[in-house]
Formats: sequence, structure tokens, C-alpha cells
Amino acid sequence: MEPQSFLAATLVAHVSFAIVVTVHAFANDREPGKWPFVALAFGLAGIAAYFFYDDSPGAGER
Repeated sequence: MEPQSFLAATLVAHVSFAIVVTVHAFANDREPGKWPFVALAFGLAGIAAYFFYDDSPGAGER
């Protein structure tokens, strides 16, 4: 894979992850806080942190 294609795919994936986190937070009446930015910067690790390590009120209630 060419570097430009890889960077484009990575950018699309990370933006999509940030959108998923934001939509999930609003769908569950939670403040997204810093998590969309974390997902944007760190990808899947940011999503894992949002779901498993967020200690804000209402987190973990599914």
C-alpha cells in the first residue's frame, strides 16, 4: 500500500471512530467530553478507553 493511501485510510478510520464515540454519547445522554478527540488521535485505543476507562457519571451504564 502506498503511504498516501495508508494515511488517507487511517484518517478516514480515525474520523469515523470519533463520530461513533460522539453519536454513542449523545444517544445515551452522556457528555462526550474528551473522548472524541482521544478516538481521533489514538483510533481503536481511544474507543476502548471511552468504553472501558471512562469514570464519569453514567459511564458504563448500557
